[in-house]
Amino acid sequence: MSKNKKNNKQQPQELSYYRLSLLSFLRESHPELVNDTDFIAARGDSAAEAYSEAILTGSTHDTAAEIANQVLFAGLHFSKYDVIVTILWNEFSDVVPQGSAQSFALQLLPVCEEVFAKYPLSDDFLFDPVFDNLYTEITGTILIWLDDNGVQ
Repeated sequence: MSKNKKNNKQQPQELSYYRLSLLSFLRESHPELVNDTDFIAARGDSAAEAYSEAILTGSTHDTAAEIANQVLFAGLHFSKYDVIVTILWNEFSDVVPQGSAQSFALQLLPVCEEVFAKYPLSDDFLFDPVFDNLYTEITGTILIWLDDNGVQ
């Protein structure tokens, strides 16, 4: 055994292109999932497999990349976190400084979960007419929470 060879169990797991891409996206729109390494690994591996299968069946690299991205980001286009950040920026900019909105949104995610649970959230829910109702309810939930707790 060579001295340069290290025990694989001691090295951090190398992230593939798709895992890194997903991790970057999660940091922006789903920070609550950033530490879910099993999810990131499974989704990244599935995307890589989809890409490989598409190439093997004759797809172009661009088409294979599109297919892989569909697998990678399925169910993640709608972000509860992004909705809360947007509401904080639009409705509470006088109370919550824009630079604090993202960290504050993380605090509010569990507070707003009951409201989100009432809606059939999907990748294209943002374009559903019912989205306006969700927006209004989340705004009210945040207003009540701020009245009770203030900005922390």
